[in-house]
Amino acid sequence: MVRMLWHPLFVVYLEVLTIAKLDHQLNEEIRDKEIRLIGADGAQLGIMSAAQANAMAEEQGMDLVKISPNATPPVCKIMDYSKFCFDQKKREKEARKNQRVVEIKEIRMSPSIDTNDFETKVRAALKFLNDGNRVKVSVRFRGREMAHTNLGEKLLLEFAQSCAEVASMEKNHKLEGRFMAIFPTPKNSKEVFLQKINGRRTTYA
Repeated sequence: MVRMLWHPLFVVYLEVLTIAKLDHQLNEEIRDKEIRLIGADGAQLGIMSAAQANAMAEEQGMDLVKISPNATPPVCKIMDYSKFCFDQKKREKEARKNQRVVEIKEIRMSPSIDTNDFETKVRAALKFLNDGNRVKVSVRFRGREMAHTNLGEKLLLEFAQSCAEVASMEKNHKLEGRFMAIFPTPKNSKEVFLQKINGRRTTYA
């Protein structure tokens, strides 16, 4: 509950909990001639002056909170505002906790990569994709390899095909400087992923 105590020299604010005030008008801040009041239990208490509503809230040891300032007349509710703020922050914290952060994992190869290394990198990409992350798969060309970029293109196409059951490609491969890359994005299919590593390409398992 939030209240103000007046003193001849200064104003003292007392709060049950030290919680940042949300964007609401409270108690004596509400000075509308008429407001529509909702009780703490959700009951519609009708239209009355802000002073009357504030007196009712004070009798119950609670706060008067303007929840719909743009309504005609504005809508206010009797509640424990400190508890409301606490619950709001708790819900926001829980929502942030449940949010998933999508990362971009990078896998690099050379045009001359051998079969075993290729299979290992495909397996790693499938793991990243199954975890819900995007993947950047790039081929780096060194020295004279720049004259054979078609080998890197073929390698990336094979890599994309190996991940096709669990991922889609955001865009086609493109040569930028000495790198050529693709960006597999997960299809969110864990079951397909398990079928993939337990199927005919047993080297991934």
